[in-house]
Amino acid sequence: MSVVIDAKDLDLTFQTNDGPVHALSNINLQVQTGEFVSFIGPSGCGKTTLLRVIADLEKPTGGSISVNGVTPEQARLARAYGYVFQAAALYPWRTIGGNISLPLEVMGIAKAERTELIRKNLELVNLTGFDKKFPWQLSGGMQQRASIARALSFDPDMLLMDEPFGALDEIVRDHLNEQLLKLWAQTKKTVVFVTHSIPEAVFLSTRIVVMSPRPGRIHEIIDCDLGDDRSLDIRESPEFLAIAHQVREGLRQGHSYDD
Repeated sequence: MSVVIDAKDLDLTFQTNDGPVHALSNINLQVQTGEFVSFIGPSGCGKTTLLRVIADLEKPTGGSISVNGVTPEQARLARAYGYVFQAAALYPWRTIGGNISLPLEVMGIAKAERTELIRKNLELVNLTGFDKKFPWQLSGGMQQRASIARALSFDPDMLLMDEPFGALDEIVRDHLNEQLLKLWAQTKKTVVFVTHSIPEAVFLSTRIVVMSPRPGRIHEIIDCDLGDDRSLDIRESPEFLAIAHQVREGLRQGHSYDD
C-alpha cells in the first residue's frame, strides 16, 4: 500500500471578528491506499475541518499536507476525490440521472459515455431504474445513495464523506452502512469518513481517528481489524465491543464531554 494522505504538524487558525479560532493543532496522520478511516469526536473537534483541508476546501495555516503526493489543490484539480456532504445536495430540478451526470458534463464527457457511467454508478448504489426520478420522489436514504453515485461518477481515487448518514433514522442508517461496506469492498476506494457514532465508526473502519476539541487534535488512532466480511451481527461480538469501548475511553480522555 502507498500513502494517499500525509499530514505533518498540520495547523489551521481561522481569523474572525472575535479574534483567532484555533481549529486544528499538530495533526499528524497518514492514510494508505484502500483504507477506510473514520474521524470521530464531538462537535467542534475539527473533524469536518480536517476533511475539508484534505479536499482543499480550507487552507492550513501551518504544517504540511499532501494528497496523492501533491498538494490538496493539485489533487482537487486532478479530480482525485469525490465528496459526499451531510445533506444529499441534489438539484431538485434535475433528475437523479441528471444530478449524477453533472460532474461528467463539467468534465466534457460525451453523452453516450455519461449514460453508461450513470447506469454503472446507479447499479453500484442499488438505484438501478431510478435515473428518471426527481430527488423529491426518493427517500432520504435513497437521496444519499444518489449523492454517493454522483461522487463516484468520474471514478476518483478517494471518497471523502462528511457524516452522510447522520440525519437518517437508525434502521436506514444500518442498511446504508452495510451497503457502503459492500461498495467499498467492490470499488477498493480509499474512504475518509466523518461520524459522531461510535458503532458506525467501528463497523465501517479499518482505523478510527479519535479527535478532541479546543483546538482540534488527534487524541488516538485505533486499529479496527474486524475483517472484510462484516455483517451487523458483528456488533454483538466481544471484538467489536472491545474496540467500541476503546473508542469511548479515548473520547473521554480527550475531554470530549466537557462543554
